[in-house]
Amino acid sequence: MKKKNIKNINIKKKMEIKNAISILKNQSKRKFTESIDVIIMLGIDSKKTDQNIRGATVLPHGNGKIIKVAVFAEGKQAEEAKKAGAEFIGMEDLSKKIKKNNIKFDVTVATPESMKIVSLLGSYLGPKGLMPNYKIGTITSNIYQTVKKIKNGQIRYKNDKNGIIHASIGKINFSKNKIKENLMSLIIDLKKQKPNKIKGIYFKKIFLTTTMGKSIEIKKSILE
Repeated sequence: MKKKNIKNINIKKKMEIKNAISILKNQSKRKFTESIDVIIMLGIDSKKTDQNIRGATVLPHGNGKIIKVAVFAEGKQAEEAKKAGAEFIGMEDLSKKIKKNNIKFDVTVATPESMKIVSLLGSYLGPKGLMPNYKIGTITSNIYQTVKKIKNGQIRYKNDKNGIIHASIGKINFSKNKIKENLMSLIIDLKKQKPNKIKGIYFKKIFLTTTMGKSIEIKKSILE
């Protein structure tokens, strides 16, 4: 798609995914590498706890971000965390660093045994969305595999109060195929999360956008 044709494109019109990606790539003029984000409007009632969507999935090509992981573990499991590439590992010592706000990280992983320490950090981790959780697999005894997945492109997601999922699925310099495959991987995972009580439309609208760019609605034919 030639750059000179961008002005003639109606981005309010629903588009095939590869066309949308081409437009986003061509309109990106920033000095930094923008992220490719997806906005998925779900037909759920977020006021009902049994309809809320929350989970984690590994994108086949990662999302281009460097994820820093903090692991609460000791002994052999602490060694596994180190081998898997975790940046911060510990127990009480790690807790003290978090309370002092001395370290910055993106994901917290904890062994079940360490939760007696981690549970006391609710006021520090909770507001930042960093509290480990059984449902998304960040409270686990399998430390090595969990940290590896996170470092290799696992993303976490949950709907907001309006029933919308926001997720970063790549960078503007990813190939069109990689962006599409990442999006499809997320959609497949979201399909598995569909609440049994949803009888109507589950995926209402899907948009692609960049960090500083416009949103383009994607045709729902990608769901077929």
